[in-house]
Amino acid sequence: MDAHDPLLAFRSEFPILDRTTYLVSNSLGPMPRAVPERLAEYAAAWAEQGVGAWNAGWWEMPLKAGNTIAPLIGAGDDELVMMPNVSIAQATVFSALDFPPERNRIVMTDLDFPSIRYGTHEMARTAGAQVISVPSDDGIGIEIDRLLEAIDERTRLVAVSHVLFKSAFVMDAGRICRRAHEVGALVCLDAFHSVGVMPVDVKEMGVDFLTGGVLKWLCGGPGGCFLYVSPAVRDRLSPTLTGWQAHEAPFAFAPEMTFAKGIARWLNGTPVIPALYAAVEGPKIVHRAGAAAIRQKSVRQTARLVALADEQGYDVRAPRDPERRGGTVAVDVPNAAAVAQDLLSQRILIDFRVGAGIRIAPHFFTEDAELEAVFAAIDSSLATESWKKFATSTPVVT
Repeated sequence: MDAHDPLLAFRSEFPILDRTTYLVSNSLGPMPRAVPERLAEYAAAWAEQGVGAWNAGWWEMPLKAGNTIAPLIGAGDDELVMMPNVSIAQATVFSALDFPPERNRIVMTDLDFPSIRYGTHEMARTAGAQVISVPSDDGIGIEIDRLLEAIDERTRLVAVSHVLFKSAFVMDAGRICRRAHEVGALVCLDAFHSVGVMPVDVKEMGVDFLTGGVLKWLCGGPGGCFLYVSPAVRDRLSPTLTGWQAHEAPFAFAPEMTFAKGIARWLNGTPVIPALYAAVEGPKIVHRAGAAAIRQKSVRQTARLVALADEQGYDVRAPRDPERRGGTVAVDVPNAAAVAQDLLSQRILIDFRVGAGIRIAPHFFTEDAELEAVFAAIDSSLATESWKKFATSTPVVT
């Protein structure tokens, strides 16, 4: 297939691909070739303009960077803002809501990313809210009917993942949003593991809030996360987790808060400017590659990974249904933590998660031969017992 794969033309955009087998974009996407130049622009602006750099473009960067990402989630200009991380983005959403006794429930699942669960539980405790966490029968997916049943007239917020981080199980976001809106609840979707590897359309799903980041599938590095807020709710809510960027006249330094109109009201404090310089190059490449083409290739390559695991009798900790499977296949092999470290020592970049095993994440630039190579390396590690030299080491979790 490689000879007929136009997406492989993008390999030259990522220098690390010349010296590694890169199968870990579900954790950290590879750095685009243009990023050092963009970071040099940041350094030059600071060095040459000093404080004047704020008026020369820095101040607007959280919205401008958001506009670069917006087409990848079906949003328009000035409908999302950049934030340092998803924990802050989700907390900002939470801070805008009230939780009266008759509508004080937050619906989550047991398989949502821990950082979001930690924050939500702690904020719920202080706000008088109740978290309803929907369990999983198999540790891979969430039964959709069980989740929909948990969303009722007492629900204020549904805060779930679009794609579950360990198993890459794709949740039916459209059905979740429709059910929530039927009972008057709002939906905050964590799309960190979907945007960049599959088509995402906030308008089609009908989601109220969507959070995500460029760290993984968007190849934008750390510190570049984003928050989309639907125009339907954007201006009638006021987050209490806020800051001077959200003020209608931030440089007036007024003692009282007057929120800006539009998406800017969801900003908070001083933005992380260096991260925003780096954040946009990866999304530009992903946009050029095309979400539909990326998804088509991802479905094909993850199916091959499942078949390779089945051939060797390894436990696949990912959905079998391609419609419910995101971009990652987790394979649980004997001594998986040590085998993962053995692969990393060979510059085969994967990651390991407790309860999932070795997570393998091909992306649009991945060659088919690399899928065969990672399983050959796993087989060799087990057959030769080369994993044993890592058996007593602290697991490297990438």
